[in-house]
Amino acid sequence: MYSHVSLAVRDVERARSFYDAVLDPLDYPRFEEWDWEGGSGYRSQNAESFWIRADDDARPPSSRQHVAFAAPTRDAVDEFHEQALEQGGESDGAPGLRPEYGEHYYAAYVVDPDGNRIEAVRDSAD
Repeated sequence: MYSHVSLAVRDVERARSFYDAVLDPLDYPRFEEWDWEGGSGYRSQNAESFWIRADDDARPPSSRQHVAFAAPTRDAVDEFHEQALEQGGESDGAPGLRPEYGEHYYAAYVVDPDGNRIEAVRDSAD
């Protein structure tokens, strides 16, 4: 469906720590890093990539925009949320079923330290 998504962050080291922690339970390991432009890439098992890029003028997008990461299990959604809070993120919706999106839609929503809204979702009965 897509190749990659990129978000601007003001402090790339803080963002790396945050995203290393929250993406680990979702099986999105960091696979690339470059200091000449200040950024890092994370890749799913399906080869979709997520990038963070340094930008001193980064401002969060509209509250209606967010990036959703597929989670391998509901436990991974829970861990994503827990790690986000431990890393300085804010909850934007605790882990749980969201029947308005589907019978098995289990998700958690957080705001990263730069104000970007992200989600982890498992849309499966298991």
